[in-house]
Amino acid sequence: MGREEQIEEREVLDSIFPDEITGLLRHLSGSSMPQTNSAKTIDIDEKSYRIAIKPEIPQDDNDEDAEPPTFLLTITYPPSYPDEAPLLDLSLPPNAPKPPHLDISTDRHHLLSSLTPTISENIGMAMIYTLVTTLQENIETLIRERIAVVQRAKDQEAEDAEAKENAKFHGEK
Repeated sequence: MGREEQIEEREVLDSIFPDEITGLLRHLSGSSMPQTNSAKTIDIDEKSYRIAIKPEIPQDDNDEDAEPPTFLLTITYPPSYPDEAPLLDLSLPPNAPKPPHLDISTDRHHLLSSLTPTISENIGMAMIYTLVTTLQENIETLIRERIAVVQRAKDQEAEDAEAKENAKFHGEK
């Protein structure tokens, strides 16, 4: 029963994320890799795939033409999914620039852990769409919070500079 649900969910996800979803190829060694034309590949791994997530975040005023960062959520179905949580990993595309305000190597654990309540609530049901949208929201929230911290620091620095400048014009009492 689990395998049928996995196939059905994947078909639905293919229709929702036609440009964002990528199958992974299974190699002779059994490891999964992104689709490539390699002589060693056997077939597409039916239990693993990636979905590209592009969070909607405010752009820096200095870099309005910059592409928003893309994150890759790799999903692997365990044999008893959806009665068991999917295996998840979060990464950046190869050669992608490091997104500002987020370090995937240090933030990966926090972002994936933030999905635990959603996984618990959805055990027994198809949950990948919900996980993708929740992860996207969590990435956006984390980046916005960090942008706000940087902006507050800039604002405080400007206030301090202004107070220092105004002090020059106030004589001694």
